[in-house]
Amino acid sequence: MKSTEKFGTAPLSKLLAEQAIPAAVGILTMSIYAIVDTIYVGHFVGPEGIGAITVVLPITFLISSIGMAIGVGGSSVLSRALGDKNHPKAFKTFGNQVMMTISLAIFFVMIGSFFTDDIIHAFGGKGAIEAPARDYFKILLIGVPFLAWSMMSNNVIRAEGYPRVAMFAMIIPALLNIILDPIFIVALDMGIEGAAWATTISYMGSAAFTLRHFIYGKSVLRISVEYCKPSLPIIKEISALGSVTLARQGVISVLAVVLNNSLYFYGGEQGLSIYGIINRVLMFANFPVLGITQGFVPIVGYNFGARLKDRVQKILKISIAWASVISMLLFILLMTFAPTIAWLFTSDQGLINETIPVIRTVFLATPLLAVSLIISAYFQAIGKAGPALFLALTKQGIFLIPLVLVLPLYFGIHGIWMAFPIADLGAALVSFIYYKLSHPKYPKKSKIEAPQVAASEILGNE
Repeated sequence: MKSTEKFGTAPLSKLLAEQAIPAAVGILTMSIYAIVDTIYVGHFVGPEGIGAITVVLPITFLISSIGMAIGVGGSSVLSRALGDKNHPKAFKTFGNQVMMTISLAIFFVMIGSFFTDDIIHAFGGKGAIEAPARDYFKILLIGVPFLAWSMMSNNVIRAEGYPRVAMFAMIIPALLNIILDPIFIVALDMGIEGAAWATTISYMGSAAFTLRHFIYGKSVLRISVEYCKPSLPIIKEISALGSVTLARQGVISVLAVVLNNSLYFYGGEQGLSIYGIINRVLMFANFPVLGITQGFVPIVGYNFGARLKDRVQKILKISIAWASVISMLLFILLMTFAPTIAWLFTSDQGLINETIPVIRTVFLATPLLAVSLIISAYFQAIGKAGPALFLALTKQGIFLIPLVLVLPLYFGIHGIWMAFPIADLGAALVSFIYYKLSHPKYPKKSKIEAPQVAASEILGNE
C-alpha cells in the first residue's frame, strides 16, 4: 500500500499536482473528443444530429452514472480505510464495488432497451430529432455497461495512488473515438449510427484497459469471488456516499428533461442544437475544476482517515485557489473567442449567430465553479453524505431547474440561458456559507473490519 502512504506525508502542492494534472488531462481529452464528435456530427449529419446527441447523452450517462456513483462512494471508503491501515476493508470494498457495478448496469440497460421510445420522448426527442436520437440510443446502450465499469474503476485506480493510469483510462477512449469518427461517419457514410458505434467501441477500449490494471498491473486490489460476496455494512457505506453522485446525475437528468423540452418549446430543433454546442463547451470549461476535484478527493480522504486535520484544511484552500485562477483564465478565453467556438461546430450561419451570445451568457459565472464543486467533494471525501448530497444538488435542483421553468415565461428562450450563471452564483454562495457554518469531527480508530486477510496475502500484494 506504499502508493497511498505519500498522501499523508508528501508536500500538499506537489501531491495535488501529481493527482490533479493527470485527472485534468484525462478530462480535457474526453472533452476534446466530445467536441470533435459533435463537430463531425454537426458538419456531416447536420443540426438534427447535434440535437439527437443532446437528447441521448443524459440518458446513457444516467444509466452509467451507477458505476460513477459506486466508484466515487467506494473510493471514499477505500481512501479512508487505507489511511486507517484497514487493508481487509479496502479489499472487501473493491470486491463489492465490482459486484454492484456489473449487476446494476446490466439491469438498467435492460430497462432502457424495453422502454426506448418512452425514454427518448421524455428527454425531448421530438420532431426531426426523434429518429436519429432513437438510432443513436440503441447502439450506445450496448456500451453503457463498459462505460459504467470504466467510471467505477477509474475512481478506484485514483484512490490507490495511480493517477497516471486513471488518466490513460480516460485518454484511450477519447483517442479511439477521434480515430473512429471520420472512419464511421465520413468514410463509411454511417451518419449518426457511425458516431454511436465509434463511441461504443471507445467505451469498450477503456473498460479493457482498466480491467488489465487489476489483473496484470500494479494494483494491490484483485477481482476475487471471495471479496465480491455482498457485505451489507460496506454496501450501505458505498451507497450512502455514492448516492451523492447518483443523485447529482439524477437531478442532471431531470434537468435534461426540463431543459430539452423547454428548449424545444421556446426554440424548436435549433434551441436543442444550440444547447448541444453549449454542453460540449461546458465540458471543456469545467475540466480544470473537475481535474483538481478528482485529484483532491483521495488526498482529503486519506488525511481525514489518518486524522491529520491541518493537512485536510490546507489542501482544501490550495485546491480552491488553483481552480479559481484557472477558471478565470478559461472565462477570458470563452468571452474572447465565442465566435470562433460557434464556427467550429457548424457551417449553418443562422445557428452560429444564435450561439455566440448564448456562450457569453451561459459562462458568465465560470470562475465560481471551484467553490461549489470542491466544497461538495470535500464533504463526500470525508464521509459526510448528507452535506455532500445537499451541496451537490444545489445548482441543478434548487436553482437551475426552477429558473429554467420560470425565467422563460418572462424572457423567452433567453431566460433559459440566463438561468445558468444565476444558478452558478447561487450554488457558490450556498456552498461557502454551509462550509463556514460546519465543523466536521475527525474519526476515532475505525471499528468496522471486513473479514480478516492473512498477513502473507497483504504483504504479497504489496
